[in-house]
Amino acid sequence: MPVLPGAGFSTGSCNMDTRTTTRLLMERGVIVPDPGSVYIGDDVDIDRISGTGVTLHPGTRIIGEKTLIMAGATIGSEGPVTLDNTRVGPDTQLKGGFFQDAVFAGKNVFGSGAHVRGGTILEEEASAAHTVGLKQTILFPFVTLGSLINFCDILMAGGTSRKDHSEVGSSFIHFNYTPNQDKATPSMLGNVHQGVMLNQRPVFMGGQGGLVGPCRLAFGTVTAAGTIWRKDETRPDRILFGGALKEGSIPRKAGVYTGPGRIYTANCSYIAGLISLMNWYRIVRSLFVVDHLSEALFLGMRETLQSCIDERIKRLGDFCTRLNASRKILLSRSRGETTELIRIHEAIIQGWPRTLEILAREACHDHCNTVPEPFLKAITNKGSYIEAIKHLDTDTALTGSNWLQTIKLSIMEKIKL
Repeated sequence: MPVLPGAGFSTGSCNMDTRTTTRLLMERGVIVPDPGSVYIGDDVDIDRISGTGVTLHPGTRIIGEKTLIMAGATIGSEGPVTLDNTRVGPDTQLKGGFFQDAVFAGKNVFGSGAHVRGGTILEEEASAAHTVGLKQTILFPFVTLGSLINFCDILMAGGTSRKDHSEVGSSFIHFNYTPNQDKATPSMLGNVHQGVMLNQRPVFMGGQGGLVGPCRLAFGTVTAAGTIWRKDETRPDRILFGGALKEGSIPRKAGVYTGPGRIYTANCSYIAGLISLMNWYRIVRSLFVVDHLSEALFLGMRETLQSCIDERIKRLGDFCTRLNASRKILLSRSRGETTELIRIHEAIIQGWPRTLEILAREACHDHCNTVPEPFLKAITNKGSYIEAIKHLDTDTALTGSNWLQTIKLSIMEKIKL
């Protein structure tokens, strides 16, 4: 039903621009139960808000020229929501909280009390319950987070459907900041090249637990509730468990890195995985752009993924810089003698400029000429993205996985110590 000028609007603190914009959205079909309680910034492009099945509940605040809301989205059903340059895919429910520079690919559900910041991508049907904080986090389709979770600087894959999905139990933390004050701590649960095929065993992280980054865990990994895990486990289908640390007190020298090689390799592996994912986005996901809104969502995913790559390269660079001070401390301890640990420090420090150059170049390189043609033909025109991927037979999916893994391995070969 057309809305008469001024009908149903309260004077409140809502300025005329917001009232006008809200009225225009309602005329296009957006459901706004209490128009006076909704704020829409002057920089919001209303052509990026669908008029089909979108509901903006009381307390909704929308700002940012990049903000996108697609058909069927519901905003603020449990509490106030702020959307700041966030792309909201179709049939997504953001129930309450703060969302900034994030992307929701579609059919996502996020509970109230959210605090979601830049570099976050929830692919199709990934979800989170209440009071969850995310930043620089990528969740592949179907991944499910419980409540009271802090999950930053991490990528999680695994699972084949909403009934067979990777999950993180409530009250879980990814520890992403070290006593040496760096964030060279990204963790990858599963991997990119197999995870995108939606045919791998789920990963389950037990509640009341944690993971100390950087860490790599294979598909099928289960951590027992209450476990805080600190090591890589690249063997699939393992149960990991552990109790509290043994009590003790030992001397500590701030600024010393005792395992720089592992940290460097884990970060490079993570970045190489993100670069392979970028090629997946460019070459495969681009096939599913059908209109200007889906194009805006796709571009948002690419832009956000690029920001994740840039962030990880920056954090790795900060870590490499800190190794200079660590090396000096170790040299003073060894009275100038070069130990194996010092040699690893020096190899990373001296190699970083070349590594930086390679990672920056690879991040921009398009591998469209290397994708196997039979794989690309098999994935074209098969309905939605999820349907198309799940339609692939085992051999075709393996071909695609091998292509992505080759991209990652070629990068790792170029930058190895």
